[in-house]
Amino acid sequence: MEKHCKSKHELAHIVRQFGKSLLQSGELSPKQIKVLYNILQCRTASLGGHEQVCKDCGVIHYSYNSCRDRHCPKCQGTKQALWIEKLMKSTLAVKHYHIIFTVPHELNQIYLWDRRLYCNILFRAASRTLHSFGYTHYGCETGAVAVLHTWGQNLSLHPHLHCIVPAAGYSLSGKWRHIGKYDNYLYPVHQLSAAFKGKFLDSIKRELRKLSAMDGFKVCLEKAHQKKWVVYCEPSMAGAEHVIRYLGQYTHRIAISNQRILNVDPTHVTFVAKDYRDRAQKKPVSLTGEEFLRRFSLHVMPDGYVRIRRFGIYHHSTKLHLDLQFVPDEKPDIEQMAADQNDETASERILRLTGFDLTKCPHCKEGRLIVIRTLPRIRSPAGNLPSLLFAKLQ
Repeated sequence: MEKHCKSKHELAHIVRQFGKSLLQSGELSPKQIKVLYNILQCRTASLGGHEQVCKDCGVIHYSYNSCRDRHCPKCQGTKQALWIEKLMKSTLAVKHYHIIFTVPHELNQIYLWDRRLYCNILFRAASRTLHSFGYTHYGCETGAVAVLHTWGQNLSLHPHLHCIVPAAGYSLSGKWRHIGKYDNYLYPVHQLSAAFKGKFLDSIKRELRKLSAMDGFKVCLEKAHQKKWVVYCEPSMAGAEHVIRYLGQYTHRIAISNQRILNVDPTHVTFVAKDYRDRAQKKPVSLTGEEFLRRFSLHVMPDGYVRIRRFGIYHHSTKLHLDLQFVPDEKPDIEQMAADQNDETASERILRLTGFDLTKCPHCKEGRLIVIRTLPRIRSPAGNLPSLLFAKLQ
């Protein structure tokens, strides 16, 4: 169960106001319908919760359970904080580089045809590119933590990977080695872009031939081949903790947060978006309610799809035996961290990681809340998801 700061306008309000017409259009998949249904129910009496009373002022409060759907804007804050803490234990205390692998929008047609296939190829092409450049330029195995995003700032379809790559690798002779010729880049970015382009197109053509689907995508593949592909490599960042918190901005982010929604009127939704063609200036974007939800639904991932992956020396199967001489001062005291966490309650850990105190009374700001009654989940009547969602939208 999680709490959050209320926004004036929320995604759930938009689903309730415009979801019915989008549902009637027949464009939504069962998975997309399920996500919209979960967002509507999140932190409502439908999911149950707790009745609490303040020991000081005696005011009764109701705290409802979250839906825990990874596409829900209310359910990501605590997950992000817990993930950051976990990653802190297994990250080399060296400089890291932020590399972004992007794919031309001409290939979006293939993404819409088979999202899982497309994204698997995107991860594979990026990992193989980084692997080959590590050996070619530095003679060692490197690694990365990669996070998949599928959206642009205006909710358009824009699949890309954010990768954090350590300025270190493991050589064939079994020794740690610092990598990175300059602070401003890890690899020559033009060579990186060309190599990634080749690996991605080669892989996707091979898979399409296996599925006898090549003929339907020849035109978009040819257009993508003619375009110049772009891989961004940002200057190195010092300090493992800084790097992890930086990556944490991307891990559990969804297509849009409630805080970005500026206004909802009877026909349109207005939200703030960065315009990267104009020095990343924040500007309002207005879409019809149905179009807003249609774009949001484009970014619903298949069930069980893993959006955060590790490669090379950061892969889960790799045992990092960190040399104390290699990372002298910044290696965290993992044993002490584990001991401290074992003594924490769930609310204490959330307070430490997020600064939000679940036990403080929101009315008097001083008293402590105690649970006096558990509120059961309201069981929905039997029926399929579209009919249940229709009932919610009446």
